[in-house]
Amino acid sequence: MADELELLRSANPVPHHGPHFGDGPLDHDAERRLESLLRVRPSRSLRDRLLPGPGRPRLAWGLVATAVVAALTLTLVLSGPDTTPAVAAPRPLVVQTGSTPVPLDRLAERAEQAAADGSPRLRKGTHVQSWSLGMSDDKPPITLPEERIVRWRADAGHTELVVATDPRHPGRPVLSDEGGEPHLVDDGHVISDRTYPPSWSDAPPHSPPPRDPARLRAYLMEARSTDTPLTTPELLDAMATLLDNWTLGARESATLARLLTDAEGLRPVGQVTDRLGRRGQAYVNDTRGLRRMLIMDPVTGAVLGLESTLTRPDPQYGVEEGAVMSYSAWMR
Repeated sequence: MADELELLRSANPVPHHGPHFGDGPLDHDAERRLESLLRVRPSRSLRDRLLPGPGRPRLAWGLVATAVVAALTLTLVLSGPDTTPAVAAPRPLVVQTGSTPVPLDRLAERAEQAAADGSPRLRKGTHVQSWSLGMSDDKPPITLPEERIVRWRADAGHTELVVATDPRHPGRPVLSDEGGEPHLVDDGHVISDRTYPPSWSDAPPHSPPPRDPARLRAYLMEARSTDTPLTTPELLDAMATLLDNWTLGARESATLARLLTDAEGLRPVGQVTDRLGRRGQAYVNDTRGLRRMLIMDPVTGAVLGLESTLTRPDPQYGVEEGAVMSYSAWMR
């Protein structure tokens, strides 16, 4: 108690002849300041914040950027300069120096061999961690990390639980679906927790993906509502949409790996460790100032992650070259 009293005295020195001398009550000015401090409350839950839903663009969220900047400001006020705030900007993944790139056709062969027994099997739903850069005209760019579990029930309804992940513990999932019910296991503010009624849509990406590369290409084109052959960036984006709806089995992963062997400008660059600590082979495509890095399991060919970074700055939004625009890490 003595230390706290000394701090109060130094913060609000009183004259020796003052009426509130010694360990007595604070003077009126100090009481007003103390009262203003006590009015500060932790930020409310992130539940019900407006976030982009399925199929909507994940960039340039003006409202989300404003909300998270406000939350970041409050976090800094309450926690002090030495505490890591709950908003993080990830650095681009780095290819391991001296690692040997594995061509995609060789990886596809490995995936086909791994899929011989058909295990693991295709499952509707997803478990993914993602980072998306939010930009607005009057706020600095910020990155909101989130984790999402989507699980489908036998009656064709499904649940979706989304939380803001804690970047102070990178790579540690904060969601679990042990026992068949998604729930929080550690850090994370709930952004949304929804239950959806039954849906029997048979249109991609809601219908099961085929196990033939040509049919899978047509499936992804239909998912993007186009009859035009997909460019490599469009193919990777369509793949991400697929993985946000399905957890691929071994045979589906092998089919996707074989399809990607024909993607123009998707070149092997070597080994990386993804944001969940998994070793993978990286494949890069550079198009119009954006570098997309695909990370795949070197044995099974399963897609582990997809990262997009700027290869040139965007002064309008104050985004520097090398900024991570988006990242997704898919889990089983």
